[in-house]
Amino acid sequence: MKNLIKIGAGVALSLAFVGGSSAADFQATMGKCLTKHANVKDAAMVMLECTADAGKLSGCKVLTDNQAGKGFDKAALCVAEVLPMGDKSGLVKVPMRFPGGG
Repeated sequence: MKNLIKIGAGVALSLAFVGGSSAADFQATMGKCLTKHANVKDAAMVMLECTADAGKLSGCKVLTDNQAGKGFDKAALCVAEVLPMGDKSGLVKVPMRFPGGG
């Protein structure tokens, strides 16, 4: 499951603020979101726009989804619920890449 989801460079940097066990928990949650909402064998790219505050994201909406109708939008929104944001605040764009092949 480690390679199920790769998040865009800007978001991936926020994982540096997460401790070892928390990062493993986050990775497991990402895998659960993907398998619940989409086919892990398919690849997709989704861009979200969210409000960052107090280390969390809220009010996310899908800006783009190159595999519309296949559940990747729901998977991305699910991941956004637990994505650590460090000290970022305000409106942020969150790119997510689901590489497929799982």
